[in-house]
Amino acid sequence: MLGRIDLEKREAETLSPYACLSKNSRGRQREEEECDIRTIFQHDRDRIIHSKAFRRLKHKTQVFIAPAGDHYRTRLTHTLEVAQIARTIARSLALNEDLTEAIALGHDLGHTPFGHAGEEALNEVATGGFAHNLQSLRVVDFIEDLNLSFEVRDGILNHTGETEPVTLEGQIVRIADRIAYINHDIDDALRAGIINPDDLPEEAINCLGRTHSQRIDTMVRDMIKASWMKEKISRSPEIEEATENLREFLFANVYIGSKAKTEEDKARRLVKELYRYYLEHIDEIPEEFKRREENIEDEQMIIDYVAGMSDHYAINRGRELFMPAPWIDKRN
Repeated sequence: MLGRIDLEKREAETLSPYACLSKNSRGRQREEEECDIRTIFQHDRDRIIHSKAFRRLKHKTQVFIAPAGDHYRTRLTHTLEVAQIARTIARSLALNEDLTEAIALGHDLGHTPFGHAGEEALNEVATGGFAHNLQSLRVVDFIEDLNLSFEVRDGILNHTGETEPVTLEGQIVRIADRIAYINHDIDDALRAGIINPDDLPEEAINCLGRTHSQRIDTMVRDMIKASWMKEKISRSPEIEEATENLREFLFANVYIGSKAKTEEDKARRLVKELYRYYLEHIDEIPEEFKRREENIEDEQMIIDYVAGMSDHYAINRGRELFMPAPWIDKRN
């Protein structure tokens, strides 16, 4: 039987000198007995997959709020696509696939209902603001209490923002996240008729490819080639520029002002109303959210609760709290 010690030895013998080896992890916030079968990063990955926050991602918006088709991405399918892309890159660079996958699977656990519209709404009303990467770290540290390794927590926290992850595996996820959403958001926008193939910027398409799979393949191969046996994950200037051009195109034609976003004002209003309601009715917050930490502030409990809601749950709570229900004469 292969146990943890055997797997750690295999990593040391086969992975790149730049890989983060499981045996060299900085460890967990709280000491605990190590699994005799799984490495620390394999154990982290499994904890994330079995968490309630991970399951709720299937009912959280990626770009399209409550789409009427079965093939549009959700926050869960986005997460799985990021994990697939990131693992492919890590494997080809002889880096730690298990660490890469754990970070990828956990990177969006703190996302709000209704995607970035919900995030913007909470950021506007919360006293200290709101950012989904910070909330993702709260989810694994306090809400789910997963006690993950330093390296996975660092990758989750820094998958976006100004600070880069300390591991190459975390840096892979940071870029794989962008590769995934740029390409699948184009795919979804084409399916929805928001854009047409001829609308895509010609220079970027000529560089990256005309199909979904061609573009991902080009971006992934470029990352592997530019990063091989280097201390930093990189891309070639040509591919990075073309990728950024596609991202700018999406902001101009899909993310802002398109018919895909027509429900976002309602979503923002609902998230804000839920936040304000629970500020005045803190006693209605479920008990499990009150026991997360000692001396937790009321506002933080509300943020944890509202941010953790799925789209469906938030809509149902809004209907229950803010929509009048028909009066029934119980004498009949």
